[in-house]
Amino acid sequence: MQTEALKKIVLDIKNLKTESQTIELKAAVQGCPTRLFDTLSSFSNQDEGGIIIFGVDEVDNYVVKGVYDAQDLQKKVTEQCKQMEPSVRALFTVCEIDGKAVVSAEIPGVDISERPVFYKGVGRIKGSYVRVGESDEPMSEYEIYSYEAFRKRTRDDIRIVNNGKLNMIDEKRMNEYLTAVKSERKNLADNVSEEEILELMGITNDGIPTLAGLMTFSKYPQGYFPQLCITAVSLPGTEQGTVGGDGERFIDNKRITGAIPDMLEEAVEFVRKNSRTKTIINDNGQRADKPEYPIKAVREAILNALVHRDYSVHTENVPIRIEMYRDRMEIINSGGLYGKISIDALGKVRPETRNAALANMLELLKVTENRYSGIPTMRSEFANAGLPAPLFSVVHGEFKVVMKNGLFAETMPVGDSLVEFCSIPRTRAEIVAFVGKSKNHVMSQIVAPLVAEGKLKMTIPDKPKSSNQKFVKAK
Repeated sequence: MQTEALKKIVLDIKNLKTESQTIELKAAVQGCPTRLFDTLSSFSNQDEGGIIIFGVDEVDNYVVKGVYDAQDLQKKVTEQCKQMEPSVRALFTVCEIDGKAVVSAEIPGVDISERPVFYKGVGRIKGSYVRVGESDEPMSEYEIYSYEAFRKRTRDDIRIVNNGKLNMIDEKRMNEYLTAVKSERKNLADNVSEEEILELMGITNDGIPTLAGLMTFSKYPQGYFPQLCITAVSLPGTEQGTVGGDGERFIDNKRITGAIPDMLEEAVEFVRKNSRTKTIINDNGQRADKPEYPIKAVREAILNALVHRDYSVHTENVPIRIEMYRDRMEIINSGGLYGKISIDALGKVRPETRNAALANMLELLKVTENRYSGIPTMRSEFANAGLPAPLFSVVHGEFKVVMKNGLFAETMPVGDSLVEFCSIPRTRAEIVAFVGKSKNHVMSQIVAPLVAEGKLKMTIPDKPKSSNQKFVKAK
């Protein structure tokens, strides 16, 4: 980093009076901070990395106090970097501000195959951190496991279910599947027994059913995994806990069970039943019903949650959740993004598949196309309906889709709603999708004024045009 860039970052921090997703302040006038491993870990474990700035006192109104000894500080920080696994290689910059020495340590984000970066002194479980806003928070065991599962290519969908029984399968669905396999996988049509097909396709392993096999073909997979289901609620307000005019907490509340194809259809029907329908007059003067949410997009979102959720032992007690509020619908499943893909890249590049065997089974049953067209279809359907694009986010190992029905924008100023939306850092693409207008209009006419007013702040203030730039609500 150039010294002028560091000076600008410090000036921006003094004006905004806050740290950020990629900036951490450490007062070092009396000596080098002895506990840096939480920030070294959290910055290393995010794509954009981060910068630790020594010599600015956050507690004392962000006053520049300088460091005790710039050379010794760099030496001691490097020693702490070497105590991380894998070792962190910081890039230092020293500059003078108001006659005092300020030191920055740029911490690069590591490749996902090397995560989590952790402090060797306490081990992987206690020494792994993730950055949330301006704080470093311990990684959950699941978040740590998800990195290891990707690195080791763990296939949780084909783990065996020791007490599973094939005599509890839906024979009609299984026969349809076997017919499809023999028709579309020509090399399995001849001289391969049905038992061998079940093994080769991941439905059984040494004659014992796999999780994917039971979730697709069992008459009642929840007999083995009670929480691998969908909980669906329709709420009277815009937040949990709001009651309706008659004191009701829920308009509708249902636990949806069965095999994946059955849960999919029942969940879509729940949304359809609890959605409002608007009657419109088309250009030909004919009456037509316009659903609150495009049902095709809803189906894709629920299907994605069922196919791409995490099926490890760490999440088998967590159901998929559908929460219908007055202004939006949220679909939430365990399991963040899998592999080397970002939120911004969803629907634009071909991602790696977490549950390949499960996806293949559902493709042969014509439940899914398995061509990575789900998110583009969702965006297209919402655009055609004149609604803001669905919003995607990952927080603490959960993937969330938010679908707005238009009421939010009608009842709350865009600026205020956007500030609340940015309670966690959001990319330009997420913000544009949230507002539902052109990128140029959103960034110049809405975001820029909110930043100028101090309501939003940039996570990388020294690089306003950075492709990794995010915006977050100012506290």
